[in-house]
Parts: sequence; structure tokens; C-alpha cells
Amino acid sequence: MKKFFLLMAAFAGFAFAGEGESIIQAYSVVAAGVGLGLAALGGAIGMGNTAAATIAGTARNPGLGGKLMTTMFIALAMIEAQVIYTLVIALIALYANPFLG
Repeated sequence: MKKFFLLMAAFAGFAFAGEGESIIQAYSVVAAGVGLGLAALGGAIGMGNTAAATIAGTARNPGLGGKLMTTMFIALAMIEAQVIYTLVIALIALYANPFLG
């Protein structure tokens, strides 16, 4: 797996080869894609766990279904906020790259 990522990074460097600025932009694109992918994966796992716990709690005590549902929606909003923060950082890295000087 490490070899795959190293090969992917090398090909990204060759694809955008040129001056120093274009190399930084190429790696910024790769980093933004990997970062967003990992954030989406983590968010999806967290949302799945939250929904599963809410369903299990409602199955055990149906009277608390409304309270559990409200708490679940708040938790889902907080999980999704983390993914949105990653998107903002990726967009900054792509369009207002602080490494270009």
C-alpha cells in the first residue's frame, strides 16, 4: 500500500513537472484530494455509528425515540462540520495557497 501512494505521488509530480511553483500546486491538489477522502471516510463511519446507536436505543426504549432522534441530529451536524472544515482547508490549499509565497 505504501508503494502505491509513493507511486501516485511520484506520478503527480511528473504530471505537473516544471518550476517549483507548479510542483507545490500539484502536491496541493493531491493533498486536498487525499484529505477530503479521509475526512469523508471518517464522517461516514461516524454517521453510521451514530445512526446504529440511535436505532439500538430506540429499539430498547421506544419512549425515548424523540429525544434520541434530536440528539442524533445534533451529533450528525457536528460530524458533518468536521468534513466541511476539511473542505475549507482544501479549498484554501488549492486557491489561496500559502506555500507559494
